[in-house]
Amino acid sequence: MLTQQKFFLGMMAGAGGMLAGSRAWRRRSAIDFSGRTVAITGGSRGFGLVLARQFAAEGANVCLLARDREELLRAKDQVLTAGSGSVMTIPCDVRSRDSVEDAIQSILGEYTAIDVLVNNAGVIQMGPLEHLTAEDFDQAIATHFWGPLYLMQACVPALRRRGFGRIVNIASIGGRLAVPHLAPYCASKFALVGLSDCVRSELARYGIRVTTVSPGLMRTGSPINAQMKGRHDAEFTWFAIADALPGLSISAERAAAQVLEACRHGAADLTIGLPAKVASVAAVLAPGIVAQVMATVARFLPKPTDAAGNVPKAGRQAKSRWAPSVLTRLSDRGALANNET
Repeated sequence: MLTQQKFFLGMMAGAGGMLAGSRAWRRRSAIDFSGRTVAITGGSRGFGLVLARQFAAEGANVCLLARDREELLRAKDQVLTAGSGSVMTIPCDVRSRDSVEDAIQSILGEYTAIDVLVNNAGVIQMGPLEHLTAEDFDQAIATHFWGPLYLMQACVPALRRRGFGRIVNIASIGGRLAVPHLAPYCASKFALVGLSDCVRSELARYGIRVTTVSPGLMRTGSPINAQMKGRHDAEFTWFAIADALPGLSISAERAAAQVLEACRHGAADLTIGLPAKVASVAAVLAPGIVAQVMATVARFLPKPTDAAGNVPKAGRQAKSRWAPSVLTRLSDRGALANNET
């Protein structure tokens, strides 16, 4: 009995020592964003814009990369108001290697270094599998996989020479748990999670820390710009309501604050939101049960329709009596605040 007690006490002491060591390591590895150069893809609206405002509030020089020049200019005004650092806007299509390389060279020409790269650009395509095409998957893979890969390939040589850098890859709980009617999105986010986790282990030796972020639903206002197929109105309705429900979704500002803290400490992984954390664990521990649950969910989602459902519509074109409504109010506020409209 005495031997067992000593063993138990030794295990407790060891666990306590590991916890204390982990906290000390986090404190030593923390960085200040003031004066740092932060590049954010998809930075002109939505979650990228929320991140940009928070980095700016900490004194960072923020570089916004996105395709739309007018959206970039509107975002620039918001970010300048939020912080004391400078703001650079760069039209960039992350699906194009040449566009990415030109954007990174522009940043390095202005600031000489990139301290933090946030791969956030994204697209959301929704609908039954019957209405989705290979082109839908191509677009998602190009944005969520090739884009981050191009950005990392363009940035890493400079980061490696300095022996320092932070890379934050905004994936999704949809990159750990497949959700029906989001096949292109989930497939491409799964690819990003794998890429992010792999490069983390290989870049650590150079002082480059890579964080894989898997958020659940966030109230950024994104449903109005998601692409719907099938029964457009019904697809938009369920997504917009789910995105706005407290408890199921989290405010974009709270989510962004967690991302900044993970980036500050160079955390390997961050899952945002209790539903996402539960789903992530369940997918590992009980994949069969999760598969049954997802199959049940799929039966309640909108059914395929005729050829008209093959034509994509943005959420803003697929309104219904329930969306927008009081049920989507929180998401609608996010759309107004985050340049989604």
